[in-house]
Parts: sequence; structure tokens; C-alpha cells
Amino acid sequence: MFITFEGIDLSGKSTQIKLLAEYLTRLKKKVVIVREPGGTKISERIRDILLDKDHYEMADTTEFMLFSASRRQLTQEIIIPSLKKKSYVISDRYYDSSTAYQGYGGGLDLKMINSINNVASCGIEPDITILLEIDLQCWLSRKKTEGRTDDRIESKKIAYYKKVINGYKKIAEMNKKRFVIVDATASKQEVHENIVSALSNFTKKKKSKSSI
Repeated sequence: MFITFEGIDLSGKSTQIKLLAEYLTRLKKKVVIVREPGGTKISERIRDILLDKDHYEMADTTEFMLFSASRRQLTQEIIIPSLKKKSYVISDRYYDSSTAYQGYGGGLDLKMINSINNVASCGIEPDITILLEIDLQCWLSRKKTEGRTDDRIESKKIAYYKKVINGYKKIAEMNKKRFVIVDATASKQEVHENIVSALSNFTKKKKSKSSI
């Protein structure tokens, strides 16, 4: 099963991925965790370029193409072989991030993005996508509390993040069959329990359909 986590930075993706992986491991499932951009030797090099604050002049299209190149390498090298081995692959971001960030946030043509997303993903669609939703106010509050140094993408203006948040809502609306929206402002444990419940419901529906 291919599970992706989406949401803006500081929505809690890393924490929830770790908790879900631990839960699945207790159920004796094979779990592979990957992240975007990154996950392979080549993809990690691309990640360094994308997040480097010295690269402020990077054009939105260049940014998107680099993400796509990283994704293609990760998909071919790690995701596809892991799925063939019947592992649960959990990805911290996938192509929906490009649609939300470079598409809705950066204003790139959505048809072009969808077309390249298909190439970069080798045509593979996540089985289920967990969207950890927080509003702009929560994001700003968490950002202030953590006090961490922003990378190049995290340094973008608030107006950009408004567009990204709205973009995610539109993407989820258009992909209701695989998207599950989870309120990420709840406690860490509550969010985890909601994710496990959503995954359980999805698995039951899938088994029900396959038995028809």
C-alpha cells in the first residue's frame, strides 16, 4: 500500500508518519518511509539545491522541475521496488505537494504540472493521502514557538502560503476517493488515532470492493 502525507510545513507530518510506521510495524507489516525531496543519493543532492537559501533567484518552473526529477528517481529506485515486495510505503509528500506549492502557490499552469507529475510518478497514484490540515494562524504560531531557521521555500511570503493552503483544499475536493483530511490542530495522539481510523476504514472498503 502506498500512503502519502501532505500539508504545509509544521503540520506534523514527520511525527505522524513515525507514529503510523510504529503502529503498522506492531501489526507485523513491512514499512518503508521516504521523503520528498530526497530518499535516494541523487534525490538528496537535488534536495540540497532546492532548500539552499543562496538560491533565492530560482524560478518557479526550475523549482518544479527539480522536485519532479527527485520524485522520478525516488519512485523508480525505492517506491516501485518496495511496493512490489508488498511493503507499506509511507511518503512525506508526493506529487500533490507540487500541485499545491508550485501550482496554486507559484501560479504555474496546472495542466503542465499534472502532465509532468504523471511522468515523475511513473503513473503511480497513492492508495490513500492523509492531508494534515492547519490554518495560517496555527502555522504562524508553531513557527514562532519552534523558532527554527527557515530554508529557501519556508522563507516565502505569507500570501504564498495562503494560496498553498487553499490549493490543498481544492486538490482534496477533486480527489475525494483517496484524500482524508485530518485536523492537525488536535493533540498528537488524537491526530494519530484519526489517521489509524481512516486507514482502517479505507482498507475495509478496499476489501469489500475486491470481494464483489
